[in-house]
Formats: sequence, structure tokens, C-alpha cells
Amino acid sequence: MPPRRPTPEGARPIPPTHHDPTGGRAAAQRTARPPRLPETDRDVIRLANDPRFGRWLAQVTATGGCAHPVQLTGSTTTYDPATGEILRRYDTADEPGERLLVRCRNRRATVCPACSRLHAGDTYHLVRAGLLGGKNVPAEVGQRPRLFATLTAPSFGAVHRTTNGEPCRPRRAPRRCPHGRPVDCHATHTTDDPLAGQPLCPDCYDYPGHILWHAHAGRLWKAFTDNLYHHLAADTGHTRAALRRSVRLSYAKVAEYQRRAAVHVHAVLRLDDRDGTQPPEGIDADTLAGCVRTAAAAVRLDTQHTAALGQRALRWGRQLDVRPLSTATVTDDAVAAYVAKYVSKGAADTGAGLDRRVTGPDDIAAARVTPHVRALMATCWRLGALPELAPLRLRAWAHTLGYRGHILTKSRAYSTTYAALRDARAQHRRPQEEDAPHTVTEANWRYAGSGHTPGAALLAAGIAEDLARNRECAREAGE
Repeated sequence: MPPRRPTPEGARPIPPTHHDPTGGRAAAQRTARPPRLPETDRDVIRLANDPRFGRWLAQVTATGGCAHPVQLTGSTTTYDPATGEILRRYDTADEPGERLLVRCRNRRATVCPACSRLHAGDTYHLVRAGLLGGKNVPAEVGQRPRLFATLTAPSFGAVHRTTNGEPCRPRRAPRRCPHGRPVDCHATHTTDDPLAGQPLCPDCYDYPGHILWHAHAGRLWKAFTDNLYHHLAADTGHTRAALRRSVRLSYAKVAEYQRRAAVHVHAVLRLDDRDGTQPPEGIDADTLAGCVRTAAAAVRLDTQHTAALGQRALRWGRQLDVRPLSTATVTDDAVAAYVAKYVSKGAADTGAGLDRRVTGPDDIAAARVTPHVRALMATCWRLGALPELAPLRLRAWAHTLGYRGHILTKSRAYSTTYAALRDARAQHRRPQEEDAPHTVTEANWRYAGSGHTPGAALLAAGIAEDLARNRECAREAGE
């Protein structure tokens, strides 16, 4: 091999050449090869080329474009027990993938927008039926004493707050907390300000008290309703036992996280006779409102004593809003819509906690939350290790900051149920079939999975958007 000649200074060296027996055709083919499609696009093409793609679209449309449908396999058989004749039979063996898709029914809009909208609609009708009647609720409920009350958590420490163009926490003379941080703030915080709801001094904030209050929120509500009976009895001159035999408190309440990540409760309260036919005599909405204020202020709940925390006394906050319904400012429809709006909110909307459970401190450190919420979750995990607090299951509920209750709860006699509303909707959509008056249906279903593939999720999201747009157009056409 001859020696390489030196390259002149400033000149670019000539790369060695390689012999191509194809005359350059291989290189041209490599250059002309189309790029590989993304996984989502390949999945969409695969679905579209499937012979049963039309049936798959019909299933997804029937679920409203559910983002995480439940996949079932199995069959149902309807037959006449007298003759043994099979009237109908359905089997998922004929479905795409041999599976049937049903709604996930998740209430959070951040998880499934389609199902959360349906859940919000059911909540609206559930709350409204308890105010005006309907859905197997008598219309006389609209004439009974009814209130819309908001009960809040107490203060666990000063936080930055949003005001209508006014300074956050102004003070004439600057002051500092024991940790050297200022306790005043002259800034104006808007609702989208990330500083709103954050403590002025995290070291002064009572994080254990915040978590313990959340963990006992259900018991605090029970203590409030018990107190309300007692205060009504004292205000109307009845004994407690006699009042409980004659009247019944019906309610529906929804929990909402404030900007400081503390739960407060919006509740619709209604007072009925025990037989549920006539409004109770001698008690009007103003009397009920006064008793709600005194009953909430009288609640005191002592926590389990621990060596690390001692014993805490839990109360409702001083901020209490009580408004009679069917007034110029508060209407039944507005209250029902207000409650329905909050049940579909996820953690991303409220800025408090996560939509999924955490498995350890690493999940808490990696969570995309504010420092205040991260400190609450870490406190929840730390307190969960105390043997005295084991019944509270704080680690299992660290993602909700220790709050274990449902977002919406109601008393049994207040209104209809979610199950009844779903059954009524299914009956309305089910085609009228000419069956024998007495038939038997045998069902055999098994869980096969959940969710969509990437391409299927993209198509389902488009179907959900189309259905939402069609509903909006229909609403505008009906106005």
C-alpha cells in the first residue's frame, strides 16, 4: 500500500473511497427509504384495515369515547323457562378482539372527560331531584326548609390569598415569624398565581394538624349533624328523642379542595317529617339556618393521643356560609349545577394531591405538585408510620392528603341514587323487544383488561370531541 501523501496546511483531507459493486444503487435505495411511522400512526392504520373496524367504532361510540374502557368477555342468554326456547343470545366471540367495551365511569375529567361529563350530569339530576322532586322523589320537597351551607376547615397557618385587587396580607409595621420570615405580604395575587395558597412560613404551618383534620372530616360531619338535632330540639322546645322521632335531616354534600389544599364542604340540607309527606311544623328555613351556625361552632373532636403529636382538638373553621334556597340569589338549579361542577374535578384542576396512589417517598418527591402539597403528602406518609394512627391508613390516602371520604355523599332519604339513574338511562336506550312476559337471563362475564392502545386512544378522543360538539350544536339549536 503506497504511503499517503501529506495534506497541505489548511486543506481538507480526502476520505478513502470504497468500491460499490452496485454502482451506487444501494446507497440511493437507502436514501429513498421512507421513514418509519410512529407507533400511534401504525396502530391507527392497523385498526382501520381491520374487517371489523366498523363494529369497533360502534362500541367506542356507545361508550361515549371513554378514555379507559373496561374490556369484558363472556355471553348472555335469554330464554323462556317454560319451554326452554332461547330468545336471545349475545357472545363476545363475534366482537373485535372478542371483547366488549364498557364505560370506566371515572368521575375525574383529567382521567376520562367523557365519563366525567356523564357523572356530572347524573350528579346534577340527583341533587336537583332532592330540591324540586322528580326521579321518584315527591314534588313536596320543594316546600320544606332547605339550605345551602358551606363548612370550612380551620386555619393551620397563614397562607398567601387571592383578593379582589387588594394586597394579600398588609401590615403597617413589618413583622417576622420565629423563623425569620415576614408575616406580611403587600402583593396582589390572582387566581392563577402559583404563590396563592402557599404558606407564608412553611416551618410555622401546622402540617400534622392539617392531615389529622382531613382524616377525621367524616367524623366531624357526623358530629355536626348530631349537634344539629340537639340544637333544633333546644330551639323549638322539644326533647332530643321526640325531635328525632318527628323530623329527619336529609342532605347531599360535596367536598372541595381550597387553594390552601384544605377540604371544605358544600352541603344541601333539607328537613323532613319522618313519614316524608309534610314539612315539619314550627321549623322554617331561618330557624334551621340559625341552628346550623350554632351546631357547627359547638363541634369538638379529640384525636387519638400519640407520643409524637399529643392529642389534638379538631373543629370546623370560623368561616361558615348558610343561605336559604329559592331566593333571589340562590336558586335550586344553580345549586345543582354548582355541586355537579365540583364532582368532576381531578387533582390537576384543584391543585391538591394526585389522581393515583403513591407507593413511597420517591413518588412524593417526583410528583408534579406545589411545595405545599408535597409537604402535606410527606407529612401524611410520615404520620402513617405511627402505630397509634394506623387505623387512619394515612399512607394509603397520601395522594388525597389524608382525606378518605367520597367527593359526594348523601343521606339515604335525600334523593335517588346513581345506580337508579344509570338503570333508567339503560332502559331508555334499550330497544323495545317483544319478549314473553316471563323470561330468564343468564350472564357469564369476565374481566379481560382496560384501556386503549395508542391509536385507539387517539380515535376514541376524536369520537368524544365529535359527540361533545354535536351536543353543543343540539343545545344551541334548541335555544
